[in-house]
Amino acid sequence: MNALGIQLAVELFDCDENILNDQRLLEQSLVEAATNAGATVVDSVFHQFNPHGISGAVIIAESHVAIHTWPEYCYAALDIFTCGNDIEPENIAEEVKYVLGADRMHVSRILRGVTVGEQERSYAQTPT
Repeated sequence: MNALGIQLAVELFDCDENILNDQRLLEQSLVEAATNAGATVVDSVFHQFNPHGISGAVIIAESHVAIHTWPEYCYAALDIFTCGNDIEPENIAEEVKYVLGADRMHVSRILRGVTVGEQERSYAQTPT
């Protein structure tokens, strides 16, 4: 099946709460994970919330890697979207899991932009 991209919705549980609240380390780690996977990093933006938590995105030429953290729950939500066939988004997820010290990870894999004629029919289609 041909698709324009692959999106991973990654849930990371039982992470190190101190790492989840370290903006500099998170940004550096996501940039490195994307680079190590062969992505071309274009830019990144991260925001530290008060009293805790971080949201951030690394824009890559192939799409993006984004994270939202809840240190108080030792939880992070990671979104990885890659276009083309040169990058394995699972490699990014595994590296981030390691950096965050997550005990558990759940990954949902979604094919985006499936070629017309090959996509599955949806029962929740918008009327035309």
